[in-house]
Amino acid sequence: MDLKGTGVGRGIAIGPILRMPDPLPDPEPGSHAGDAAAELALVRTALAQVSTDLDARAVAAGGEAQAVLEAAALMAADPSLAEDIERRIATGTSGERAVFEAFGAFEEMLTALGGYMAERAGDLADVSRRVIASLRGVPAPGVPSSAIPFILVARDLAPADTATLDLDRVLGLITRDGGPTSHTAILARSRSIPAVVGVPGVLDLADGTVVIADAAAGTVIPDPSDTALVAARTVIAERAARAVAPVTDGVLADGTPVPLLANLGSPADAAAAVALGAEGVGLFRTEFLFLDLNTAPTVAEQQARYSELLAHFPGRKVVVRALDAGADKPLRFLNAAEEENPALGLRGLRSLRASEQILRDQLTALANAQRDSDAELWVMAPMVADAEETEYFVALGRELGLTTVGVMAEIPSIALVAGQVLESADFVSIGTNDLTQYTMAADRMLGSVASYQDPWHPAVLRLVKLLGDAGAASGKPVGACGEAAADPALAVVLVGLGVTSLSMTPAALADVRAELATVTLNEARERATRALAARSAAGARAAAS
Repeated sequence: MDLKGTGVGRGIAIGPILRMPDPLPDPEPGSHAGDAAAELALVRTALAQVSTDLDARAVAAGGEAQAVLEAAALMAADPSLAEDIERRIATGTSGERAVFEAFGAFEEMLTALGGYMAERAGDLADVSRRVIASLRGVPAPGVPSSAIPFILVARDLAPADTATLDLDRVLGLITRDGGPTSHTAILARSRSIPAVVGVPGVLDLADGTVVIADAAAGTVIPDPSDTALVAARTVIAERAARAVAPVTDGVLADGTPVPLLANLGSPADAAAAVALGAEGVGLFRTEFLFLDLNTAPTVAEQQARYSELLAHFPGRKVVVRALDAGADKPLRFLNAAEEENPALGLRGLRSLRASEQILRDQLTALANAQRDSDAELWVMAPMVADAEETEYFVALGRELGLTTVGVMAEIPSIALVAGQVLESADFVSIGTNDLTQYTMAADRMLGSVASYQDPWHPAVLRLVKLLGDAGAASGKPVGACGEAAADPALAVVLVGLGVTSLSMTPAALADVRAELATVTLNEARERATRALAARSAAGARAAAS
């Protein structure tokens, strides 16, 4: 019987499955031999080894994975965790158990916060297991080894595992948990790994079972027939041909241009994006500049990194997102207060308004970089709720010298007042990940509600249409920069709803470019109309096919 889940990208993988090994057993409650100093020294060495290893993996991985792994390395070096471990060892607790309890306490706290912080709890659990493995002198838990290529099956994967998968061995990825916007899915897409996530029953398959993992269909087919194998191999060959086809700009079959842009998290990712045909940058995340600092970076420090980015895109559009941080993504110098529900709290533009000098410095650095560059710099604010917030950000940006200033549409309220927003904003960029999360009231990192976290849902599509219609009425561009833009079939629907540009992980560009070239604008609009009339996400997918 075929298994259903959510596909990541359009890839197909064929091969035997191999399941992730069971995690290390939890340390039993117990005491150390009596020398607390010696026990603490062992733990400190293990923490340092894990932090160093994760940093090395980050450098080797590059791209979007680098930031994820660097954040995990920081967890192993976190002084507050180290202090908690030290306190537990001082009372007689063994080193392994002290690590387990201290990390566990932090995991519970982050899980209770929900949203982004709950996502970090899973990463924290992985770091904890790695430290305990180091203390035991055994290999860290991770992807199994095999002499033959295989499709990896797991409950879920830690970012460190997903980011460093050996693509000569791992043909595809299937997880029981997770949704289309989880870190596992995002990293799989960025590395062009065919993946199907949120697949109930997949852990019941025996190792060695041959399956077809079809991301485009969101299905896993155990013991496929010869007919199914031939069809899957045909699709694989077609995708391989697209990957080596000459790179062109995004355009529909009737000649309508749809610029295809890249989502980037560091200037180091720019060259690879250009090589894959990115026509510019639709989302540049600036958080990497602010992480692990006691004070905000200076204007000069920021300007240097922005100039480095812009140099890769002369004459091209580069859309930079202002710092997206707050209680859900805490920084030491910005809004350190705890909140019961940080995903709905002081984050994004709200947090920046409360610490306006940080925002002023960032916009000043961007304006300075703009003056020295031939690139077309656009700057947008994250987590904007309405016209008043839009007017504030646009006015400040123009005061500081920016020429093109817009906002992200991630909160349903902004779609409902899109016409008012575009009276002042130069553009809107739709962040489909958060827009879906807030529309469906479904935590994007919570596996139990992953089925709700689907940008195909007609409710989400109707909000996109409100934004697209407002853009058309005002003559201003409306882009999309969430994971939805990387789904070729959904990309067509987004264009039909009025989206004028698409930004995605660079690995998705070839598939989206090829899909757009098969439809006219009228056909895209017809598909969008059918999807809007559906009663569910699955119905919208089927209606648009």
